[in-house]
Amino acid sequence: MGGLAEAQVVDAVDAVVRRDVALAQALIVRDLRLDTFQAEVERRALRLIAEHRPDEADLRRAISTLKLAMNLERSGDLARNIAKRSLALSAAEPLLPLVGAIERMGRLVAARLREVLDAYASGEVELALGVWRRDGEVDEHYESLFRELLVYMANEPNAVASGAHLLFIAKNLERIGDHATNIAEILHFQVTGEELAGERPKVSLPGAPAEAAR
Repeated sequence: MGGLAEAQVVDAVDAVVRRDVALAQALIVRDLRLDTFQAEVERRALRLIAEHRPDEADLRRAISTLKLAMNLERSGDLARNIAKRSLALSAAEPLLPLVGAIERMGRLVAARLREVLDAYASGEVELALGVWRRDGEVDEHYESLFRELLVYMANEPNAVASGAHLLFIAKNLERIGDHATNIAEILHFQVTGEELAGERPKVSLPGAPAEAAR
């Protein structure tokens, strides 16, 4: 499930950058597999809890797995949303410098997701915490891109529609970054039994768009 979610994010960014309609359409259909996997994870975890009376460590693992599956499914939803917006962008004039910024942010977010999934698979809490501590880097990319897009749209009225799609794509990437940090927190709880202390590093950007993935 983690590998599929990571591939969805990478392909969504590629669909935007390459204006690849076929890739975007395939990604949208493929997202249904994540929903199926999440339902299977929930079924197995709940059966474990109900039938096997797990000890504390196994109970934490079951609860953590439920949370992990939810975060991966939501990341897939966000990637699907990016793919849908790439279809609209493919029919408009390309905003090349801004698409380049989206690509850089997308690569960063995909790398964070890959790192934290590797950490989860190996049980390396410190590696996961490294992703958690660097969450602010994703926010900084988003803030820079957000301001750049606003300036561009103010100077190029004909680019407002495409710029709005890019704004929401950037927001969805930022939210995928949040899911990566959620996974780091989930692993910390699974291994230690304790919530991660302290606030995660964040950059708050007033006026940024908010959108549900669905």
